[in-house]
Amino acid sequence: MQKKNILITGADGQLGRCIQDSSASRQDAYSFFFTDIDTLDITNYNAVSDFVRENDISIIINAAAYTAVDKAEEEPDKAFLLNRDAVANLARAAKNNNCFLIHVSTDYVFDGEKNIPHSENENKNPRSIYGKSKSAGEDEIERIGCRSVIIRTSWLYSEYGNNFVKTMLRLIDERDELNVVYDQIGAPTYAGDLANVILKLAECDFSDEKTEYFHFANEGICSWFDFTNAITKISNKHCKINPILSSEYPTKATRPHYSVFNLKKIKKFLKIEIPYWYDSLILTINKLEKF
Repeated sequence: MQKKNILITGADGQLGRCIQDSSASRQDAYSFFFTDIDTLDITNYNAVSDFVRENDISIIINAAAYTAVDKAEEEPDKAFLLNRDAVANLARAAKNNNCFLIHVSTDYVFDGEKNIPHSENENKNPRSIYGKSKSAGEDEIERIGCRSVIIRTSWLYSEYGNNFVKTMLRLIDERDELNVVYDQIGAPTYAGDLANVILKLAECDFSDEKTEYFHFANEGICSWFDFTNAITKISNKHCKINPILSSEYPTKATRPHYSVFNLKKIKKFLKIEIPYWYDSLILTINKLEKF
């Protein structure tokens, strides 16, 4: 059987690196093309279209994004260029070359004002430039109408790149105590777990030219305060973690207060069990200690 060719954008980011790790067990069925800005400029439609056509790409996985949440408030043009316009380029290339697109989105498309887990068909209401740009990217995929899956995730971290876990591990070493907000609730997501789910979705047959939505995060919920305490405990470090209100730690971008997903659809569709966030955090910190 002929291998299918899969294009992964944003391959040098933490999710892209985890997809590279997960792809190792799938080399018999797929050929993977890992690209980043240096090898493929997704803000250039002709570059994307040429790459897809010349390499006979069947599946596009978009792991590229502008993710600097606070900085996006100062440079919205850059956020929308990567999170909306580049996504539209990928969707057009998928549509014109009969590809299947998997796009990664975010909990920030919701305002997080309800204390009920977000379902896939819920109305969006982004409050930040980052959230609005990611929401606009989703809208472009729907407008263009290619075969596609949009998978929203939250509080992403891994052993790679820059993320909350690695930042907290550094700060815990540098300081005797830390102030961390306790009134923002969500589900930490290990990028390695998300990568596995994305590649499982890539193996599925989505034949209709429409967009299917899924939510994915690790099981369970916590506050950033709880998350930091867990990081401290698992790493056997000593630092006093003080709970504070979001109002005591103002940021340029408004963040959702309740970023919890209803995971029923993805679990039923893929027939999977999702790891508990604390268990995946243990695995990640153990990996970091071996780096």
